[in-house]
Amino acid sequence: MPHLSQLVGKGGQAPLVASFPAVTWPVQANMLTGKLASEHGVVANGFYWRDDAKVEMWTASNDKIESPQIWDLLHRHDPALTSAVWFPMLSKKCGADYVCMPAPIHNPDGSESLWCYTKPVELYGDLRDAYGHFPLQHFWGPLANIKATAWIANSAALAAQRFQPNFCYLYLPHLDYAAQRDGPDSEAALVALAELDDVIGNLVRDFSDAYDGAELLWMVASEYVITPVDHVTYPNRMLREAGLLSVREEEDGEHLDFTSSLAWALVDHQCSHLFVKDANPQVIEKVATLFQGQEGIAEVLAGTERDKYGLNHPRAGEVVLVSTANSWQAYYWWEDDARAPGFARQVDIHRKPGYDPVELHFDRETKSIPLDATLVKGSHGAPATMPEQQGVLLCSQNEVIPNGALADTDVAGLVLRQFGI
Repeated sequence: MPHLSQLVGKGGQAPLVASFPAVTWPVQANMLTGKLASEHGVVANGFYWRDDAKVEMWTASNDKIESPQIWDLLHRHDPALTSAVWFPMLSKKCGADYVCMPAPIHNPDGSESLWCYTKPVELYGDLRDAYGHFPLQHFWGPLANIKATAWIANSAALAAQRFQPNFCYLYLPHLDYAAQRDGPDSEAALVALAELDDVIGNLVRDFSDAYDGAELLWMVASEYVITPVDHVTYPNRMLREAGLLSVREEEDGEHLDFTSSLAWALVDHQCSHLFVKDANPQVIEKVATLFQGQEGIAEVLAGTERDKYGLNHPRAGEVVLVSTANSWQAYYWWEDDARAPGFARQVDIHRKPGYDPVELHFDRETKSIPLDATLVKGSHGAPATMPEQQGVLLCSQNEVIPNGALADTDVAGLVLRQFGI
């Protein structure tokens, strides 16, 4: 990555350890607030709202973060300090001055129209005119590629040129794809590094132009590290076999029945939240015992045991499963693929009650997403117990990053310190 090396080669760097669960929403919230999920409430890449018996995956807005974020604290310090926020997934309706994130329009016929939420509202029209619609099909799914990340970088540079914000936060997702689909040490993952580096080179050039050649402070943070996996666990199938999970028959297959299930699992990479009906202590104990010692499960945390990772929050499951580094957890509950719900074979991040990286694959024979979880070769989310699970924080200037390993919760403080906070 020559462009990245040139950018940070004379600056500081430190190991960066993502907190558990080391997945997108919680880690972004950790970095933006300096808090853990027990305080900011973002326990996974989605939520289960017990009162409504509904799952919300990938659609929540910024009010779900229960702690002030970097841009809020900058405004408190000096209302004239402005922020631009590009594509962190919980940024809709946040307090930053300039925002862009994907927000496709869901049409009555089930189709989607490409669109982005922007602040100011009219900004997306300008971005669309300059670069075309945000290529959502390249942001996730079997067609995911560098085009989505390039659009994010280009549009952020246009906003920088127009508004010159004091703080910019960009989420560049490209390294997620090949590393999960083919493995983090695959040839495809190495190619992705080079592709991202080209985008970074253009981004640095465009931002330099936007700020008239002024010396900018760049900080580059890896949210988490993707590790090779050769094993998959199916918590919902295990709960079903134990008589704890219920399904209902619909025209397109078996659907998970949240209200009738005594326990079910919202899986998220190498973590899952197990929700127990009415928090029944006998069922909680039965569920915890069921997963103790199972292959692929490193820890089973119930009740206050979740304090170990700052996950003791009302939104968390009554039981939390932690995978071993070589394993991940799939949401599947059906025992026969013929009974899988229709959305299982589609890229459908909202209706699936859990994260599904198999969506990065495509079955040409059936022209659909396959139902083989063993295709996934890389995952993340488990606690960083080995050096190879640690990420990195890079900086373009010296004496910004302190010596020693840092946690994701340290990032907010480092940013704020640059503004005298």
